[in-house]
Amino acid sequence: MRVQRSHDAAQVISALTGPVRKALLNNPVRLVPLGFLAAIAFGTLMLLLPISRVDPEVGGFMPALFTAVSAVCVTGLVTVDTATYWTEIGQGFILLLIQVGGFGIMTLSSLLALLVRKQLGLRTQLVAASETQALNLGDVRRILVFVAKTTFAIESPIALVLSVRFWVINPADPAGAIWGGVFHSISAFNNAGFALYSDSLISHAGDPWIMVPLCVAVVLGGLGFPVIYELLRGNGSKKSWSVHTTLTLWGSVGLLVIGALLLGLFEWNRPETLGNLSPGGKALGVMGLSVFPRTAGFNNIDYGQASSESLLVTEVLMFIGGGSASTAGGIKIGTFLVLAFAVWSEARGHEQITVGRRAIGTVIQRQALSVALLGVGAVVVGSLLLLVLTEHSLEEVLFECISAFATVGVSMGITADLSTGAQLVITSLMFIGRVGIVSAAAALALSHRRLLFRLPEEQPVIG
Repeated sequence: MRVQRSHDAAQVISALTGPVRKALLNNPVRLVPLGFLAAIAFGTLMLLLPISRVDPEVGGFMPALFTAVSAVCVTGLVTVDTATYWTEIGQGFILLLIQVGGFGIMTLSSLLALLVRKQLGLRTQLVAASETQALNLGDVRRILVFVAKTTFAIESPIALVLSVRFWVINPADPAGAIWGGVFHSISAFNNAGFALYSDSLISHAGDPWIMVPLCVAVVLGGLGFPVIYELLRGNGSKKSWSVHTTLTLWGSVGLLVIGALLLGLFEWNRPETLGNLSPGGKALGVMGLSVFPRTAGFNNIDYGQASSESLLVTEVLMFIGGGSASTAGGIKIGTFLVLAFAVWSEARGHEQITVGRRAIGTVIQRQALSVALLGVGAVVVGSLLLLVLTEHSLEEVLFECISAFATVGVSMGITADLSTGAQLVITSLMFIGRVGIVSAAAALALSHRRLLFRLPEEQPVIG
């Protein structure tokens, strides 16, 4: 009788949960937000442990939740000082969340399945494809292995260089130097922006042995694994590059150069930011100002002292972000350039949007427009809510919201002063920026279907 009741109960539970399981498994995109939420929940619980905080009597739920969301979403915004609030164990949990978030919850799950089962099922491949933006399911297995190897190959030498430099700075603490090198290397490559210094990188802004490796790690992490994969596996000819690689590479170079020129122009002689540094230090500072807003989140100046012109340029760089399928955030370079090419083609009267010898389909154009408008909407709503919930200026609020949505992590110094409600707004923006836009783009791609009829066209007045 007891066996029969257990069987009946199992049937009832299966009947109740069956539609939910079917909905999730039939649409792998839905698993991505759930994976990130699970990681955030785990991180929050770990950071709530007394061993994670320097003072177990201080702190509560919100600092743990905010830090977990920021780490998993590789943002870097914090309400407490990472260097003094968290113990080395707590910092270790943060580093783990950063690595998991940057690597991708679904990518990590697929790699574990690969190691355990030695093969990937179709459903797992679909989940991995939605996270890595792989275009060919047959390539997913190779891409996942390549992601793991590439991550280790880039983070390891950066960590070594940083560790040696930190050891030179403080010879009495070799263990701390190694920990600092590993932490900042992983944080930089994953574009997280967490630092073990209370002033982030401001005190090291003129040190080339720290700034250059970090900038290299940030740029490589912001390119995206598909681009790195294509560059390493290709024949080296630019003609063989895909449109995605072409847009990402040239877009990254262009934004870095333009950003450096403009920010250097506005901050070079300002004593509040770069003006007191040597010429070499100023050059390093300008490089960092152009690289780090591309969703890395390290502060090499006090943005609360930056000029309004620099803040505007930084906001544009943050909103655009890095490459698709990378550790960077924002609406992504590809999205921005597809829209830019659409405007250019329309201005010239061309019906097709072309990049090199390839045309961009209307489906991609609609997806790019949808992602950009969703991003604008998220930032506007978030800014409006912060204006209602806080007494900070529009300039401060807008900067904070773009930084959160684009998973950058730089701030004008208002994050720690935000109320609980305002902090929840920022955490929502970080989650939407890291997961929502990716999921929305993938859902738009999967929902595409060919209609068997066409409606009559009409031309409303535009402009």
